[in-house]
Amino acid sequence: MALQEALASGKFVITSELGPPKGVDMAPLVADAVLCRGRVDAFAVTDNQSSVMKMDPLVACLRLMEAGLPPILQITCRDRNRLALQSMLLSAANLGLRDIVCLTGDHVLLGDDQEAMPVFDIDSVHLLEAVQGLMAGHDMADNELEGEPPEFFVGCVASPGSIPMEPQVLKLEKKVAAGAQFVLTQAIYDMDVLAQFMQAVRHIAVPIIGGFVVLKSARMAHHMNKHTAGVTVPDHLIDELDACTDRDERREKAIEIAARLVKGIKGLCRGVHIMSLGWDRHIPAILDAAGL
Repeated sequence: MALQEALASGKFVITSELGPPKGVDMAPLVADAVLCRGRVDAFAVTDNQSSVMKMDPLVACLRLMEAGLPPILQITCRDRNRLALQSMLLSAANLGLRDIVCLTGDHVLLGDDQEAMPVFDIDSVHLLEAVQGLMAGHDMADNELEGEPPEFFVGCVASPGSIPMEPQVLKLEKKVAAGAQFVLTQAIYDMDVLAQFMQAVRHIAVPIIGGFVVLKSARMAHHMNKHTAGVTVPDHLIDELDACTDRDERREKAIEIAARLVKGIKGLCRGVHIMSLGWDRHIPAILDAAGL
């Protein structure tokens, strides 16, 4: 349980997000992740993120473990019913995966296959409850498990930038009541908004790891503002990126902005969750610029 141990140590935790390939070759992703060895405490592996079909995250997590890299398995309710979700959790436990994050998942209409059918048999709160049941030795139908029950360190997600904020606080309360032991936030870029959220959830006694997506260009930032619910990239960050004249300058500016975000989150949260979207090789430079 790399993440649990890192949080228990009291250190400022650093996690990053890895998306499995839309194919079978994990080598490039593992190679990039290896560059972060010793800098990143755990790697959250996405589960058909944004409803785009990718390799199963269980396999991707296994490949990371084989390379000596600690994974966090993300599980979404969109693509599986309760039987398949619990089966996946038992499989994860058998492989030695303990750190997991439960998500409801984006609707398939946001993805790249409009003919896909969503499942949503249960939501993330019920999935968290299912995890607690499995650890107590029974499934959701109260059937007893065989042998020793699995052990997990289970987390959830929250969206500090959602407007209004109050429903997010209520959702987080429900998730923690259902068994969530840590929180990864959706992308947040306004530290004043994050501070307000942290104040609103100060009564929730689980560690919160603040997240952001590395902004690669002004165009990307505009797209996120238009299409990503609960995420707002401030105009001043877009202007900084827009002023860059070439690819190298944009890359350096992206690293600089990311480092500032890491520093801002460090003052408010127990850790930072860096969603690099394929820029994993640049995470060491981001952490260097942030003084970590």
